[in-house]
Amino acid sequence: MSSLEELSVTTGHVAFEGHQTWYRVTGHLDPDAERAPLVVLHGGPGAAHDYTLRIADLAEDGRAVVHYDQLGCGRSSHLPDADPGFWTVDLFVRELRAVVEALGISRFHLLGQSWGGMLGPEVVLADDTGIASLTICDSPASMPLWLAAANGLRARLPEEVQRTLDEHEAAGTTDSAEYHAAVDVFYARHVCRVQPMPLEVTASFDQIEAEPTVYHTMNGPSEFHVIGSLREWSVVDRLGGIGVPTLVVAGRHDEATPEVWAPFVERIPDVRSHVFAESSHMPHVEEPEEFRRVVGGFLRSHD
Repeated sequence: MSSLEELSVTTGHVAFEGHQTWYRVTGHLDPDAERAPLVVLHGGPGAAHDYTLRIADLAEDGRAVVHYDQLGCGRSSHLPDADPGFWTVDLFVRELRAVVEALGISRFHLLGQSWGGMLGPEVVLADDTGIASLTICDSPASMPLWLAAANGLRARLPEEVQRTLDEHEAAGTTDSAEYHAAVDVFYARHVCRVQPMPLEVTASFDQIEAEPTVYHTMNGPSEFHVIGSLREWSVVDRLGGIGVPTLVVAGRHDEATPEVWAPFVERIPDVRSHVFAESSHMPHVEEPEEFRRVVGGFLRSHD
């Protein structure tokens, strides 16, 4: 077992459908390694990989951990003028396969966080070739379930915060500083309870603000005001087709409440789940040692 400080980090770009997808590998991609590599799907959509960097701690097991910035954000190609119809779930499924193929990975674990945990099942259902396991972190099985849960949590916010959110959403002024301040109250309760947020987390928020194309097109202006193309998305009726071992995790204070991820546990044939007692939407940041223990143990059992 290696310490993270001793592990190499390699970065580069993969050509993808005329664009460039940036990647980062912690550790060595060795086809003969005892531990299968882990590929991480970040959230947003469009949040970039930065806030998930602590998941690279799983490389201490002797496995390579692959992060990449999905198209349209971070260090990958930005396409602010793309037609809104360009941004589809299938686009990102194809991108994952392009990254894995370019890096010469034949067998791997797949972990998705938030939107990444929505994308992960789509990848498996499209083609589960080479996928040793799937880990779904803090994710909904459908966007209608997500919205219902978010509205329930929103109703528990202080009345003045709710009023500010309502007024700006009705007026279409969700880019105002007052709206963002009200959103931050929700985020501090249900997105990341480590305050102030770590730099790698704020980096992802900052880059969404700087390049909001994918997030605004597919999601909307905030976690609970979903008006983008994903608003009707659901994988619930297809979950029985997931044939790889699956772990579902969430935080006790998560915006991904039990109702939103229950279909994963109820419908995926080979599944187990874990709730992190002191976390909200980012257990990998809020309880990193416990996250590494739980997820690392699951990965080792399916190497």
